[in-house]
Amino acid sequence: MSPPRLAVLDASHNERDTKRNFRRELDAELVEFDVTSGELPDTFEFDGAVVTGSRSSVYWDEPWIEPLKEWVAEAIDRGLPFFGVCYGHQLLADVLGGTVEGMGSYEIGYNEIRRTGESRLLDGLDDRFLAFTTHSDAVTALPPGAESIAENDYSNHGFRKDRVFGVQFHPEYDMETAETLTQRKPLSEERRRRVLDGITEENYAAACESKRVFENFIDYVNSVRPVSMAAESESAIAD
Repeated sequence: MSPPRLAVLDASHNERDTKRNFRRELDAELVEFDVTSGELPDTFEFDGAVVTGSRSSVYWDEPWIEPLKEWVAEAIDRGLPFFGVCYGHQLLADVLGGTVEGMGSYEIGYNEIRRTGESRLLDGLDDRFLAFTTHSDAVTALPPGAESIAENDYSNHGFRKDRVFGVQFHPEYDMETAETLTQRKPLSEERRRRVLDGITEENYAAACESKRVFENFIDYVNSVRPVSMAAESESAIAD
């Protein structure tokens, strides 16, 4: 089977680290769209879609956000599998009827996440696992019919509804990304130093367990993607 073809809806405002990280982690044919500049697919002919993180909030009045939500809503209605990370997690929850709100606090650094439900997205992850987190918004009410699959003391960190999956944590981050982001966040110098001190080879190695979600999503996409006519013909000949 050929690699799946995924639409990557890049909401990062053209961040170099975001492109590099998702290209490294997704074993698929990626078609990238800079959605913050108004770029959206003109077709739904993909095997799945991914929505990245962003420095924006889903409830902000920015001109690119509503068209993105409209495209995502139609793609979901058409049965396209989706995976959202951080902002993408929140956007998918919003589109499906959930609630996203400011937390009044900031979660940042390597933090423990707890599994709260069974989901193939988290196959291979321990009941408690480490991941890098950075967010001040959270999904405070899940979409109707959605199941929580992960959380910590700050917020929901994962949900699933039908073919849609979202995670609040950042499985794609490497140490360089974590350090760069921490340096530019509006933190007290004491807290910034604590977070930077926690960005260690040991913590990064432990957090790499969370990268399994990418492999699991690709496996899920492959399990539900239609068999092409060519593949069916080859199978018939083989039989």
